[in-house]
Parts: sequence; structure tokens; C-alpha cells
Amino acid sequence: MGRLYQCGPDIFLIEGGVVSFYGAPYPTRCVIVKLDDGALWVWSPVALDQDLYREVAARGPVRHLVSPNKLHHLYLADWKRAFPKARVWGPRSTINKRPDVIFEPALGEMPPSPWVGEIDQAWFRGSLFMDEIVFFHRASRTAIIADLSENFSPHFIATHWPWWLGWIAKPWKIVEGYGYAPLEWRLSFTNRKLLRAARDKVLAWAPERVIMAHGTWQPSGGVAYLRRAFAWM
Repeated sequence: MGRLYQCGPDIFLIEGGVVSFYGAPYPTRCVIVKLDDGALWVWSPVALDQDLYREVAARGPVRHLVSPNKLHHLYLADWKRAFPKARVWGPRSTINKRPDVIFEPALGEMPPSPWVGEIDQAWFRGSLFMDEIVFFHRASRTAIIADLSENFSPHFIATHWPWWLGWIAKPWKIVEGYGYAPLEWRLSFTNRKLLRAARDKVLAWAPERVIMAHGTWQPSGGVAYLRRAFAWM
């Protein structure tokens, strides 16, 4: 059985392994979109092995490797070596963090020409230490979010997190039923005007489904989910 799961028209998920983030185990998830020209757009690449390489390559040529924020960069270089014709994209914060990787011009508020009209984007900024590009795949009506919504299940927390981390997950509202961004990031936003403008742009897309990097993704009811997950804004 393959690892690519088709969750909508021309959009696929790959569930990656668990990685440690400052001692907290985090699941990883990649999204692949097949663009109208047949090229594959790969968001937040996960660890790549030979089986996954063959499965992805069979779907089409990988042409775009996308980092949504400076935390989602671990496997960019591996995928670039495996797919040397791919162009690498990310916001300025990612580019500054990975001088070993050659990037295209920094992503911001407007999509670049290779995916304009197919994938929209909103730039969440105004934080003291991190920004993020949120994407919207029009054909599948899917919002694609990295860390602005974390939606951990009780099973994942009980299985993977030490008790002291599990104890803070619910008060921080990074669990099912809330889906908030981590508390320390929420507190770092000093410019709420920029933050809310990006939120309003995402809600105006009226997404049907929401896929986040960490936690239980939402196959339906996307607008209601995002209104709850972005309530802190």
C-alpha cells in the first residue's frame, strides 16, 4: 500500500514520522498538489526514502518544494538532491535560516507565477519571532496550515508526550476541540492588525477542508474549524 493518500482533486497527503521539537514529539505531514501543467508542488517535505521517492516520482515531476515557515525546513535539501529540477521556496525567515539551500525569491502575500490562479496564499506576520505562509488549493478547496493550528488528538498525546507536556496541551488549546497555535507564538504577536488581515483573507476563501502539519486534519467543515482555531486572534 502506498503512502500517498488522495484527499481531494489533485491533492495528496503523506504522513511522515515523529520528530522532536525541543523535547516534544511532533508528527509530520506533507501535502502534494498536482498543478495544471502536471508539475508537483510539495509542501513541508517529510523524510524521504526510496519507496516514497518512487511513489512520488510516479505521480509527476517534482518542480516546487515549499517551506511555509522557518520551522518546516528539515528535509528540503534531501528532496532537492533527489529532485534536482525542483525549485525551493519559502518566506525570508526560512531563507535566512538555510543558507546552504538555494531558494527562489522569498514568498509573501501574493503567489508567484508558477501557481498563481491555482494556489492562493496569505502571509501571517506581526509576531516578534515567526511568520507563516498559509496556502489555499482552489480545486480541492483546501487550506494548508503549518503551525498556526495544532490539533493533537488525546491518543497522540497519551502515546507520545511525557506527562508534563501532556498536562499543558489542553490549557494551551493545541488539542482537538480548539486547534490553536502554540501559546508562546500567540503571545508574540504585537501587530494584531496584520494578523487579523491574514485571518480574514483565509476565512474569505471559505475552505471546505483544512490540513495542518500537526494533528487531526479536517476533511469537511473547514470554515467552522478555522473560526474556532483562529478565535484567539
